Order: sequence, then structure tokens, then C-alpha cells
Amino acid sequence: MALTLEEKKAIVAEVSEIAAKAHSAVGAEYTGITATEMTELHARARASGVYLRVVKNTLAKRAVEGTDFECIKDALTGPLVLAFSQEDPGAAARLVKEFAKENDRLVVRIVSVGGQLLGPADLERLASLPTKEQAISMLMSVMQAPVTKLARTLNEVPGKLVRTVAAIRDQKQASA
Repeated sequence: MALTLEEKKAIVAEVSEIAAKAHSAVGAEYTGITATEMTELHARARASGVYLRVVKNTLAKRAVEGTDFECIKDALTGPLVLAFSQEDPGAAARLVKEFAKENDRLVVRIVSVGGQLLGPADLERLASLPTKEQAISMLMSVMQAPVTKLARTLNEVPGKLVRTVAAIRDQKQASA
């Protein structure tokens, strides 16, 4: 079923709006994936805050014009599903990586972040980026470390004094 001009314009506008706000994009070839598997992938994408869409390449090229993902225009060939990370940069990469582990027919072709087109091999690096909660946790532990060390250091002075007095007491009791 062919799309009308209005439907095409709506798709381009929707994908363009998402691409303008997205942190990263991953494109994967989905040849051989069943409808059931694709439905499962869409469900996982919704749960992880990833916009997932199968779009004709000509429409996708128009949609990414003027966004950080304009660099992927030349790589848009073949049957691709596009995944845009909306909350944290590694979400789309983690989603595609996990699904590709279970389904070897999903093959990564495009990885883009920060206006740069990366190779499919960089998917692992992008997927390993921490989530927002993990990044905040790491920041808090780094900020807390000097305070904890200062408290231990300050606590060591009276502790050493107590041990010294106890050693002198024991020495006097032993000599008496």
C-alpha cells in the first residue's frame, strides 16, 4: 500500500522532531526478522525510552536533514530500523545490542552520536555508557570520597591517642 503525500509528510515531521531531540541513533538491518520478533523489539524500545521506527530511506534522509544525524544520510541503504535514544545516549545501543544477542538476523549498520557517524563496532562502546542514574551514583561516590577520607583521618588522631594511653597503662601495670 503506497503512502499518500500527506502521510509521507507526517512521517518525515515525526522522525525529524524525534531526531532533533535525540542523543544518539542506531540503524540496524532487520531482514529475516518475524513480525512477532519485531513487535517484541518495539515493546522493549517503549519500555527503555527509545523511539524505534521502520522508515523508507528516502523519507529518513529528509527527516534527518538539519539535525545532528545528518551524517547518517549516506548510510541509509537497505531495509533499516532506526532507533533514537531519547533519555540517555546509550539506550538505543543497549536495546539493539541485547536484541541482536538473541536474534542474529538483526545486524547493526549505523551508529551515530554527537553528530558523528561511527562504525558498527562502536556499538559496544556506546552501549556501555552509564544510564543517568548510574552516572549520578558515580558522581556522588566521587564527591563523597574526600569527605569520607577526611572523616577517617580526623578520627585517627584521637584513636591513636587512646591506643598510646592504653599502651602506657598496660606497660605501667606490667612493671608494677
